[in-house]
Amino acid sequence: MSLSTRSSDEKLWQPTAEVPRTLDEEAPRTLTVRDQIGLWANLGISLMGFAGAIVVLQPHGPGTAQLGIPQAMLAIVVGTIIGTAAIAVAGLPGARTGQPAMVLLRGLFGGRLSYLPTGLNIVQLIGWGVFEIVIIATAVTTLTDVPRWPVIVVAGLLSIALSIYPLKWVKVLRRYVTAAVVIAMIYLGIRLLADGLPHHSGGGWSGFAISVDACIAVSVSWVPVVADYSRHSTSPRASVIGTFTGYAVTQICCYGLGLAFLIQVAGDTNKVFAAFLAVPLGALCFTIISVREVDQSFVDLYSATMSIQNIRPRWDRRIISVVLGVLITVLALSINIYGFAGFLTLIGSVFVPLLAVMVVDYFGAGGRRTWDLTEQARHRPLMLLPWVVGFVAYQMTSPGEVDRWSSLWVHLDDAVGFVPQEWMSASVCSFIVAAVATAAVHLAARALGRRA
Repeated sequence: MSLSTRSSDEKLWQPTAEVPRTLDEEAPRTLTVRDQIGLWANLGISLMGFAGAIVVLQPHGPGTAQLGIPQAMLAIVVGTIIGTAAIAVAGLPGARTGQPAMVLLRGLFGGRLSYLPTGLNIVQLIGWGVFEIVIIATAVTTLTDVPRWPVIVVAGLLSIALSIYPLKWVKVLRRYVTAAVVIAMIYLGIRLLADGLPHHSGGGWSGFAISVDACIAVSVSWVPVVADYSRHSTSPRASVIGTFTGYAVTQICCYGLGLAFLIQVAGDTNKVFAAFLAVPLGALCFTIISVREVDQSFVDLYSATMSIQNIRPRWDRRIISVVLGVLITVLALSINIYGFAGFLTLIGSVFVPLLAVMVVDYFGAGGRRTWDLTEQARHRPLMLLPWVVGFVAYQMTSPGEVDRWSSLWVHLDDAVGFVPQEWMSASVCSFIVAAVATAAVHLAARALGRRA
């Protein structure tokens, strides 16, 4: 090995190395197993998760029959394990190639065709970034009399600062923030169990698959961003272990605590934050978890930046982050993001079948050896077909909550005589359909003597 090559390698492995400004520069490999456990452990905890557990508890909607506590906890565990496994698998190509998530799609669809999922990802990440900042502002104004707008501005500025130094921030998460959050979660759990839970009238298994699907959907929402971080992993093994362990454990705990709080307030999601504050030292725990929420908005902002770099690889990521951060902050100040939650979930659903297509093509059809990740990668329009088929399967099984959109799919179900069954998981069905369709495309292409 030459001296210049060794110097270059040593630079990539320096613990203080930061993400390069453009995609023309090689990604440093500095994130250890513990770093990635710290990152994903924090992402597995969310203020939305505490209130969002209502979907698990009441899968058929407000005022309907509730699952029993054992059934709800089993749904959380099963859904989280399936969803987190998807995140870990999606991160493997990034760990092996050193490329971010949307750049990997050049190998799957081709250089310019990768812009389609990239554009969808940018939209959803900006939307979720706004959502997270609004959640932070809501939490802080619940605790204090501080006006909403300064909190939004500060959260936006923090997100921008962290996205400029992402690898350094991940290491700070592991060393300090994760420990504080874990202590707060353990304390809340002990207090709730010590005080005992009120009687819960729910029982049975009706809606169990819907509850499982809800937990899968929350986990899988991170699939389009995981490679933005796994590309900096010291090894593929460290990426898988760190991602799966960190996220699975904390999401299960977060949703489990959410169930306990919801049972205390008889399923009234508007009282969940108040139940937090009613616990001795609950305000302190709530503050720790609220401040930690900034890591969610930081990840949304940084990954949106990396997505834009797939389209403009030589743009300085720092400038992109500043512009996007200002945009997200302005949107958080000016719009009611809650009305867009269903729309953001709809966009997120396109990435479940996309993951299936990627997994089959990369791991089963030789993509590990043949993917071209350059800007000039050949077009592969056939790969769009199984993605679309999988998306259709998802919507026909679970049309979502966007009124006109969901009505369209309900009418289509009626037209073809398809009746979604209660046991069907939209995520699982979509993944299987897209995976089978991808395999079929490859078999057909080989029979015709062509490349898919």
